[in-house]
Amino acid sequence: MSLWTRFPLLKGYALVSPAVLLMVLALISPLLLLVGISFTVETGSNDEWAFSLANYEFFFEKSHYVNSLGRSILISTMVACATVLLAYPAAYFIAFHVQQNKMLWLIMITLPFWTSYLLRVFSWKLVLGYNGVVNSGLMWLELIKQPLDYILYNTNAVVLTLAHAWAAFAILPIYVSLQKIDKSLIEAAYDLGENRFRTFMRVTLPLSMPGVVAALLLVFIPTVGDYVTPKLVGGPKGLMIGNLIQAAFGRLDNWPLGAAISVISMVTVTLVVCLYLYGIDRARRLMV
Repeated sequence: MSLWTRFPLLKGYALVSPAVLLMVLALISPLLLLVGISFTVETGSNDEWAFSLANYEFFFEKSHYVNSLGRSILISTMVACATVLLAYPAAYFIAFHVQQNKMLWLIMITLPFWTSYLLRVFSWKLVLGYNGVVNSGLMWLELIKQPLDYILYNTNAVVLTLAHAWAAFAILPIYVSLQKIDKSLIEAAYDLGENRFRTFMRVTLPLSMPGVVAALLLVFIPTVGDYVTPKLVGGPKGLMIGNLIQAAFGRLDNWPLGAAISVISMVTVTLVVCLYLYGIDRARRLMV
């Protein structure tokens, strides 16, 4: 009798062991290293390090660090909500109203993402800039007498740019969730006398919530740590926690502080995601 026959579970563990090993080496080990570095400080000129909570104390003593984290959570929440609100109608249209060439529509949605991310951010600077498309158009229509200087380099510009950048990542999971809905359930709701709005609120939306939740998380989690977009279109009022992390690891050359900010950011995002999921679950129960 072979070893695989005597111990069938061993065969399963052997099959998943490469993936588990890759996750440990590529994900868990760097994370543990980051956490370890965050609890260290340099004690002398000979690159000697000691355990300390100084980096975490420094973070919470600086109000602009805490404010930056709160602003990042707020901006990412606004981006996630705006992206889902814009993505849901597009996904709904493709899932329920497009009968042929659905794949072509999905490819068309992803076309803007075939270009560089930086090019798309710079394009929004051209649109929202002082002499950009928006200001030039408003002046041509004689709606304003001089260019507006508050539509770029602020929080709104960051939200708009990030919402456009992550739109496809929200459309696709929502579309998949809508596509899996049994159309007979919607027809049954109509047969029972429900109108379109109540059918959508009581049947379509609850059944598509897995895709909505996935879209919210896919947009919210990465955008919290974004530092390129806030730096290019955010200005001083639009900077996020990712900019502080980038500065700590780069210009300040203070890796323990950067690691501590990263750990605090990850823990905060985890707590916020748990609150999101709890709130969404409560809302879903109320809709049913």
